[in-house]
Amino acid sequence: MISWSTSFLFRQQARESLWLVPLLGAVTGVLLTQASLWLETRVTLPEAWTYSESTASSVLATIAGAMVALISLVVTIGVLVVQMATGTLSARFMRLWYRDRVQKMALAAFTATFTFAYALLRKVETDSVPSLGVSLAGVWVTADLIILLIYLNRFVHMLRPVAVGASMANAGLALVDAWERELVPKTFDHPGRAGTEPDLRVRALRSGALQAVHAEGIVKRATQRELVCVLPHTMGSFVTTGDVLLEVYGPGSARDAHALRGMIALGQERSLDQDPGFALRILVDIAVRALSPAVNDPTTATQMINYIGTLLRGIGTSAPTWQDAWFDAAGRARLLVATRTWEDFLHLGVNEVRSYGITSTQTVRRLRAMLADLECDVAPERRAAVVRQRSILDRMVIAAFSDFDERAFALGTDHQGIGGSSRTAGT
Repeated sequence: MISWSTSFLFRQQARESLWLVPLLGAVTGVLLTQASLWLETRVTLPEAWTYSESTASSVLATIAGAMVALISLVVTIGVLVVQMATGTLSARFMRLWYRDRVQKMALAAFTATFTFAYALLRKVETDSVPSLGVSLAGVWVTADLIILLIYLNRFVHMLRPVAVGASMANAGLALVDAWERELVPKTFDHPGRAGTEPDLRVRALRSGALQAVHAEGIVKRATQRELVCVLPHTMGSFVTTGDVLLEVYGPGSARDAHALRGMIALGQERSLDQDPGFALRILVDIAVRALSPAVNDPTTATQMINYIGTLLRGIGTSAPTWQDAWFDAAGRARLLVATRTWEDFLHLGVNEVRSYGITSTQTVRRLRAMLADLECDVAPERRAAVVRQRSILDRMVIAAFSDFDERAFALGTDHQGIGGSSRTAGT
């Protein structure tokens, strides 16, 4: 029986595969050929829609060649995307590009048209010309050109840093919303807090990043066996072979360990499926790259701070106690998961941008404005952490700018960095 983690990884590979959907398109093209030949014997076409053998052969051969050229164009664009994304954005963003549905739709449509035209070309004979299929091939070529234009438009627009930033912020906020909807506001006892050693340690059989956990499955197993499971790693953490995946309290067996291990998915890199911190990581990576001396683009960093602030605000205004426990029907905690604190998210979103952009007036002014907004918006018990971050920023700005006027300007707040409505420190 295939485990949940294996099926999860299969689904991940299917979503990121660039060949699976085009292969289905190729099969669809062959099936459509058979359907058009079946209709050919049951439909009488007007004289204007019939073709000679030479015309049909020329049209179908041209269409097949054109589809190969369009597929090559899409592949070439894909290579350019890899170069652009890894050079100017973040290598982590490539995982989302592989999942792009429009790209797969374009490849599938071109492949389907190619196999349709090629298969139909083999049916052209002196006394039998599939005129209906030739006409349909012409219609599908027109549709393919429209799909190509849609794909090119999407390619040009979605690779802008601001578009990537918006996409990452929305993805992270969606995870936070789902997280909050699953919140169970109950208190619980952690078995390890009293110094109790786990009865069973489920260890990783291979190395990988923690991508997802089948919480419902673990709770069901733990309820049946009267267990309490503790996941000591936060989502996205990298575990090596032999590391403890789960600490199990209760009468667990080797069979339980095997079943529970199959409910934790490990992959080569982090995933956005259950990890809002990964979205924040990508935003910070793009901002830091923009602030590097080789790029020196503080405006892009400022744009990323816009979306870092958006995501941090969503996290900071969510329920004060996050979901780190799952309960059975009787209200007993069955799965406890290590989660990031508000301070962890804040450090992730602010520290590196502040360190790399401390000499950029535009960056520090926008960062200070973001912190001022967070201080007003987040839950009251989280404001102290924001105040500490702002104090660190102010101290580093004072140390970085020796000129009094330039320092005063850098200590201001501006939602555009430079050029918007500004306020100086203390006003």
